[in-house]
Amino acid sequence: MPCLADSIRHIDSSLQELVAAVEQAPSLALMILAAGQLARQLAVLLVQEVLTQRAQQPTEWPTCPRCGARLRSKGFVPRQLTTLLGIVHWERRVGRCPQGCKIGQVAPLDEALGLTPHQQTSVELKQAACALAVFVPFETAVALLNRLLALPVSPSAIWHWVQEAGERAMQRLHRELEQLADGQPPAAEPLDEKTSAQPLLIGADGVMVPFRRENGTPKGRTVWREVKVAILARLGQRTARSGEQVAHLERRRLVAVLGDIDALRPRLWLEAVRQGVCQAKVVVWLSDGGRGFWNLYAECFARYALGILDFYHAAQNLWKGAAAWLDGRTTQARTWFDTMRHGLRHGESNRVLDELARTLQLEDLPASARATLQQVYNYLHTHREHIDYEKFKELGLPLGSGLVESACKWLIQQRFKGVGMRWSEEGFNHLLHLRLAWVNGRFDTLFAPEPSPNC
Repeated sequence: MPCLADSIRHIDSSLQELVAAVEQAPSLALMILAAGQLARQLAVLLVQEVLTQRAQQPTEWPTCPRCGARLRSKGFVPRQLTTLLGIVHWERRVGRCPQGCKIGQVAPLDEALGLTPHQQTSVELKQAACALAVFVPFETAVALLNRLLALPVSPSAIWHWVQEAGERAMQRLHRELEQLADGQPPAAEPLDEKTSAQPLLIGADGVMVPFRRENGTPKGRTVWREVKVAILARLGQRTARSGEQVAHLERRRLVAVLGDIDALRPRLWLEAVRQGVCQAKVVVWLSDGGRGFWNLYAECFARYALGILDFYHAAQNLWKGAAAWLDGRTTQARTWFDTMRHGLRHGESNRVLDELARTLQLEDLPASARATLQQVYNYLHTHREHIDYEKFKELGLPLGSGLVESACKWLIQQRFKGVGMRWSEEGFNHLLHLRLAWVNGRFDTLFAPEPSPNC
């Protein structure tokens, strides 16, 4: 270790204090923190040395895009970039047109490195900042970057990076939707044999989000708008600590849109095709009784999927009927509800519907209770093909739509409904698409470097 420390000291005089901090650290924790700072500084020096070597290599100058003359070198010009390691400095050759054409300076090394003319921040730093912003507010992301890497980043900078990356995600989705509309479906994600044999679950729900009344100002009352959320997942099995086999969701993919069912429909179908809805052995649609979602099921998924009405929503409607009919008679209401709920759960949906029909024939039934019970009857009768819960359970399928409710909580509520948060439509959409890209495993592709013209 002393030999390594001495070698590092001789690399650059600026490293002497950092080496001494490691050697004199009174605890392992402080030693590791000091070594981390030393490692980043060494990495910066290494990168700068490699960049300097590349800058010294012969440059093949392109021709002027205006007059066609070959550009000529005008010497070396300093360049710097803020990266995950810190600020990197180097010099590289720049060229201009010998005929004086107004094309500005041309730096071939910048193009070879994938840098734009006025870029000040590296792509990997933007990617790391956006990844933090997916989970925490911008101010917290700044604090984490400063604490972990001592980087000078502002909340406004992260906000702009999120807008850029979110816009790329939105444009990519727009292109995919256009291709789908033109009859060019997306390629299905590759699945192993085990996963492809698992049931594909699909569910949808809505969640409210607070927005500003006007963009650009926090003034005015909060406007609540609904975001439609859908989830697609494979139903697998895992072994619990008790040794029991329990259901487990795998390959979760989320779809969300600030808009109505019509806006959700093509997005959900796009993702469903990508997840193999047309080839899956078993497809299940899980939802509460929302008419719009069941219309979506009928239009897009009925030919592929088995529909299941959320059992707990169905039972909740039964309780509404019991409470309206036996108002003030709590014990009787509970007994009637328990009997009906048990019958519904254990394959006696026809008996439940018959009992509701008989109750509706009671002469002394109050008008308000009759109206409520009629709604419950219509609700269950409309979904009579979707309430065979005994059969669904025998097939090992879930009976509740908790998978989409949990998706709403993770995707929307945890990030967009914090204390005091209100969003502009643009800011919400950009961050939403980043969160979707993260959970769907497509986040890194938003920051993939474009092929360099010099490679």
